[in-house]
This record gives sequence, C-alpha cells and structure tokens, in this order.
Amino acid sequence: MSRPDHKTGKAAKAEADVQEALRPGQSIELLKELHILTREGRLNQDSRRKLKQVYHLFQFIEKLLRELPEQGRHATLADHGAGKSYLGFIIYDLFFRALDGGHVYGIETRSELIEKSRALAQRLGFDRMAFLNLTVAESTHASELPAQIDIVTALHACDTATDDAIAFGLAKRAKYMVLVPCCQAEIAACLRETKALSLSRTPLAELWRHPLHTREIGSQLTNVLRCLYLEAQGYQVTVTELVGWEHSMKNELIIARRTGQAKTSAAERLRSLLAEFGLSALLQTRFRLD
Repeated sequence: MSRPDHKTGKAAKAEADVQEALRPGQSIELLKELHILTREGRLNQDSRRKLKQVYHLFQFIEKLLRELPEQGRHATLADHGAGKSYLGFIIYDLFFRALDGGHVYGIETRSELIEKSRALAQRLGFDRMAFLNLTVAESTHASELPAQIDIVTALHACDTATDDAIAFGLAKRAKYMVLVPCCQAEIAACLRETKALSLSRTPLAELWRHPLHTREIGSQLTNVLRCLYLEAQGYQVTVTELVGWEHSMKNELIIARRTGQAKTSAAERLRSLLAEFGLSALLQTRFRLD
C-alpha cells in the first residue's frame, strides 16, 4: 500500500513545485506550448532556469511599463529578434492579457517561427499580439508597426541582432530599450582581422592575443560601445546583471531610457575607442553618429 502513497506524494510535491514557480493566474496552456512545462504539467531544471531568467527580465520591463501613461494600459512593446517569442508571450500573459489595450509585436526573420507564434496566439486568444516576418531595415518602415514604440526588448539576440534592435529603437523613438546581448562575434572577428597591425602598434593587443581572450574582450568591448552609442543618441543607460551567473553566462542587462539629451562626450569616447582598437569602420555601419 505504500507504493501508491509514495507516487501520490511525489506527484503532489511536483505540483506544489510548479505552483511555487509560476505567477498567479499565469496560463498553464501557454507554458506547455512553449515547452517550459511538460505535457503532464511538470517543470524540469532547465525550464526552471529559463523561466527564472524571463521572470527577472519581466520584473524590469513591468516597472518601465508602469511608468508609462495610465500605467502602460495602452503601451506598445516590440520584441526584436523574437525567435520563438518566449518573452513576448510571457509579457503579454502577465501584463497585457488583463488589460483592454496595449499591443505586443514580435519581429523575427525566420518565417517558420512567425507562423508558429501566430497560430499559438490565435489558439490562446492573445488578440493584441502581432508577429511580423521582417528584417530590421524592413521593420523600421513597415506599415504594420506604429510610428512610435514605447518599449523595445531583445533577449539573447545573437551577435549583431542586438545592434539591429537598437537601430529599430532609435528609428521608432523608443522610450525604453531593454537588451540582453548574446554571442557578440562581430567585434571579436574585427580584432582578429587587425591583430597583426595591432600587435606591432600597442600593448593593448595583449587583450586579444589568445583566442579565448579575443572572444571575451570582443564581447565586453561590444557592449561598452553599445552603451556609449545609446548615450550619444540621447539615452540614459544602466547596466546590471539579469540573474546570477550560475543560471546564464549571457547575463548582461542593458536598460536605456530616452532623455532626448544626446551626450557629446559619449560620442567622442565612442570615436576614440573605435580608433584605439582599429574599428573606426564601424562608424559607417553599427555606430553611425551623423
């Protein structure tokens, strides 16, 4: 008789764990569709870690939404490089679903992911979500999007996709940008290309003489340049950790608030840093200041 009781006890504990991990009123069906919960409603360790990251990010975003007129009741949010739209769906579920206004846009270049997200939103009745199969260049001028967006998010947008989200946010005069960069390979590649010249020119090249250091310094430098660029474009920037490093190595959270006051000093430092590292060509692409 003890075996059924043991199974029942395990099931009860698993259910309690799930309830403790989720937010009140959260859609169980959504979390199953996103494969955060299993079909049986269980939560494994990897899913728990992913959910923890998204919840932490949502806390930052919710605070910004509440700072908008009518506490974000009619806010517009664009999730750039949305992928499977984990973030967009959870923001809608936890914040927008209970409101009678506001809109979430998922922007993604992979058409198969867009079709799946559209189908899921329709099944769940998330009728103020739109999913657009657009490049960054197309999204800045697309008629399906409003001329101004309140919040632009990008969670683990790979390599230059974070820069694409920034370019979109600038074009849409976003009030806030919330960015968690990932896999910043472009700068590291540029450092490798100019390594021979740099080694003979400055001791700074020691920072990327070894491949591992090249990757790490490239990642760090990329985000420093992005922060300076945002400040030069009229944003106040805060950089912090998203969650503990034990949950994710891609953990840097950049929050930019639009002030409209462009910092000349930030633009000057940006130009100087790019020149110091042999990257001035990026002023014509990623970091245009004119």
